[in-house]
Amino acid sequence: GMNTSKSETVKEHPLKPSRRSMPCLAQSQTHPQSLTKHSSFLQPNRVQPQPLSAGASTATVDVVSERAKVMETLENNLLKLSNTEYSDPFLEVGKAKETYTEDSEHGNYDTRTDQSLLIQSRLARQKTEPRTKSSLKSETNAMASSGLFFKDGKKRIDYILVYKKSSPQVEKRSTFEKNLRAEGLMLEREPAVTNSDIMFVKIHCPWETLCKYAERMNIRMPFRKKCYYTDWRSKTMGSLQRNMRELKSWLPRNPMKLDKEALPDLEETDCYTAPFSRARIHHFTINNKDSFFSNSTRSRIVHHMLQRTKYEDGKSKMGINRLLNNGTYEAAFPPHEGSHKSRHPIKTHGAQNHRHLLYERWARWGMWYKYQPLDLIRRYFGEKIGLYFAWLGWYTGMLIPAALVGLFVFLYGLFTMDSSQVSKEICEANETIMCPMCERNCTLQKLNESCMYAKVTHLFDNGGTVFFAIFMAIWATVFLEFWKRRRAVLTYDWDLIDWEDEEEELRPQFEAKYSQVERVNPITGKPEPFQPFPDKLSRLMVSVSGIFFMISLVLTAVFAVVVYRLVAMEQFASFKWYFIKKYWQFATSGTGVCINFMIIMSLNVVYEKVAYLLTDLEHPRTESEWENSFALKMFLFQFVNLNSSIFYIAFFLGRFAGRPGKYNKLFNRWRLEECHPSGCLIDLCLQMGVIMVLKQMWNNFMELGYPLLQNWWSRRKMKKGGQLMEHKISLPQWEKDWNLQPMNLHGLMDEYLEMVLQFGFTTIFVAAFPLAPLLALLNNIIEIRLDAYKFVTQWRRPMPARATDIGIWYGILEGIGVLAVITNAFVIAITSDYIPRFVYAYKYGPCTDQGYRQEKCLKGYVNSSLSVFDLSELGMGYSGYCRYRDYRAPPWSSTPYEFTLQFWHVLAARLAFIIVFEHLVFGIKSFIAYLIPDMPKDLCDRMRREKYLVQEMMYEAELEHLQKERKKNGKQYHHEWP
Repeated sequence: GMNTSKSETVKEHPLKPSRRSMPCLAQSQTHPQSLTKHSSFLQPNRVQPQPLSAGASTATVDVVSERAKVMETLENNLLKLSNTEYSDPFLEVGKAKETYTEDSEHGNYDTRTDQSLLIQSRLARQKTEPRTKSSLKSETNAMASSGLFFKDGKKRIDYILVYKKSSPQVEKRSTFEKNLRAEGLMLEREPAVTNSDIMFVKIHCPWETLCKYAERMNIRMPFRKKCYYTDWRSKTMGSLQRNMRELKSWLPRNPMKLDKEALPDLEETDCYTAPFSRARIHHFTINNKDSFFSNSTRSRIVHHMLQRTKYEDGKSKMGINRLLNNGTYEAAFPPHEGSHKSRHPIKTHGAQNHRHLLYERWARWGMWYKYQPLDLIRRYFGEKIGLYFAWLGWYTGMLIPAALVGLFVFLYGLFTMDSSQVSKEICEANETIMCPMCERNCTLQKLNESCMYAKVTHLFDNGGTVFFAIFMAIWATVFLEFWKRRRAVLTYDWDLIDWEDEEEELRPQFEAKYSQVERVNPITGKPEPFQPFPDKLSRLMVSVSGIFFMISLVLTAVFAVVVYRLVAMEQFASFKWYFIKKYWQFATSGTGVCINFMIIMSLNVVYEKVAYLLTDLEHPRTESEWENSFALKMFLFQFVNLNSSIFYIAFFLGRFAGRPGKYNKLFNRWRLEECHPSGCLIDLCLQMGVIMVLKQMWNNFMELGYPLLQNWWSRRKMKKGGQLMEHKISLPQWEKDWNLQPMNLHGLMDEYLEMVLQFGFTTIFVAAFPLAPLLALLNNIIEIRLDAYKFVTQWRRPMPARATDIGIWYGILEGIGVLAVITNAFVIAITSDYIPRFVYAYKYGPCTDQGYRQEKCLKGYVNSSLSVFDLSELGMGYSGYCRYRDYRAPPWSSTPYEFTLQFWHVLAARLAFIIVFEHLVFGIKSFIAYLIPDMPKDLCDRMRREKYLVQEMMYEAELEHLQKERKKNGKQYHHEWP
């Protein structure tokens, strides 16, 4: 038994377990632990953990008995595993010796690994029959025929390489594959069914090779079973928690949660994990060596080997990426775990594999309202993609309160539309004549003809606008701060706390360019190509110049749209159709927005190619540096491209038009555009609404519709060529995957870019368009399922990469949050009529100096905001007076058409509002960021507690193992440390 009281103390308190993963995945609220009791053939592999008796044996691993080496081993363990969790090493795993050492890779290989754990699983209420050898054999044959194993049906396929027989790079390929075999991988070739020129190379990684590279890569594996986390609150709150649990059982179940029967318990228990070590293999929980390393871990190990295997002599002549670039191989990818569809319903027959399970419980449209199974996504696609979907789900969930508040502000404007004093005055102004808004063809209009525009403007420009702008600025901060907490929990659950990215290999282009200049790498200590600082600076300056040139091109395109609006304004005002002639301003804005959208989408294609050229010109050292540089350029290009026209309408439209009789003209020909009598906000809303809706529709089509069309076309070509004699189901899995589309060249960059640009739309001009969060929410609900469907069904399985955060995008999101405060302050102060109404109510209206403001206080506001002009000065045959939007003296005053005192009051109020709003909101944002810690307190306590327990466990484990070794060797037994 155990020698110290620490373990007994742990056993005495059956408190909340600490949930860690890899591969003992922690089950989130969307990931119940259920499938283990449904998988009929998983149970024989389960072995209950028991403390070793005196006669029980552990795994036969050579342990040095010298005192100094034991102490060194213990010290290394304590240093390496300070923040980790472990699993009980004292297990009786049948006969442990046979489990670890004598189970040959070519012998009786147990195929009951990841996806087979799911096959023929039943619901808990159904009784499963004991399995016979014949049923196991038929299952093995089925698995082999599905294309997941070598021809012998025993060796699992961990990776697929594809090449053309006609490729001239035969020598490189043969050398590369020879070196792969020398590293310990097993390879098997098989020609394609549908194309005689295509050859597939199936790769299997044996147990010994997996162990060797898992140790090199410091992959964390389950180490000690269920050491419960003791917390003083658990003792004091125990009865309260039990009462709350009973109360919750009576409440209706949350419909957004997945059923407990829907998802599997990915491993037997919650486990502590530690970096894998062959020397301490007896400490790890190895119930079945074939399922000890998950499929994604096996693929990651093989990918690591593929990247570091040479194909020619020379220090840089290595890696699958270079072989893909030079055409030696056509593709390299891990295989999907079978088909995503099944002839039998999942409720009665269970999931065939994890891909089928992901499709049924995540990618189907019917699951749109359910939480995402993040642990299963992470296990199948890796932590990097799992973090993307976690962030996307978190962003979508946080949009719900923002969408509700924005909808409330919109509905408030809708319900108060008819009672608005400003709208009433505009709609009742039957005798107020407005000055013509264009040089020719425009007739004099009465103010009440703008009644509809005034009412629509009130929907977006009302008393709730300022509140909503402040709310959204605070919302952006809360979103980012709570995402940091959510990320901390995920990195803990997914065992990424101590994970550090491996030293990346250099890009081939960088090596080729700077092979003559070398410097010692401070991390690896090896000489490598080096880019001199003057060269780096000059290339960076050229790249920055290219960025500014492209931004100037965007501004030129916006200027072209402005010229179009000026020209179209005159044409629509004299149009034959009465509807267009009456609403010529709406027609001008609408067509201008559509043309602007087409220019935006066209320039995006150009920007991507220019960003490629500029990033390649910089010669980044590694792939991650290249991706960050490229992502930043694409964001800058697309952000300016998307928002430049909106900035023009918000802050420049109508500001420099001049006044009647003295209008400013572009090229002395076209009169600059004026704001509508109801203001420019309606133009801004139209611009944002149309661009946001059209862009989201286009993106969704390109994300799903385009891959669907490509896959359909490839299937059609196969059928037309007559090469596929039988039904598609007869194709092996690797060939089905080859016919799918590869993942985007930049991985998740396009996905993040789309969402970050949407985040900008949702926050930057939200004061002008409070429905933006609602549109973003509806789009994201569709986006999650679109991306899920695309990843599961339309794309090849990506390499399961690891990551601890969302990278450069977090900094970009913080920058957008700061910019949003500034732009919303300017939109409220300059674009909307909030400040002029405010000044009038308190200084010039009927409620002056009364200390309160109601709608009646705005009585006479419209008349006060319109100046008078003598029509006879136009020289167009008119007489009398017309009105226009401005604060200028009337023609009969001593200083005609000069700015009045009210103009300066409004200007001062606008500037003061901008300063007060920005300081207030930035102060609130900083205070909230200070209040919200980056990591939950209970998580910090748990990690500190586990750090303490880890040291105790390591000491006990080494002491127990050493004592048993001494007993076995017949040496004298001592209770103290030897």
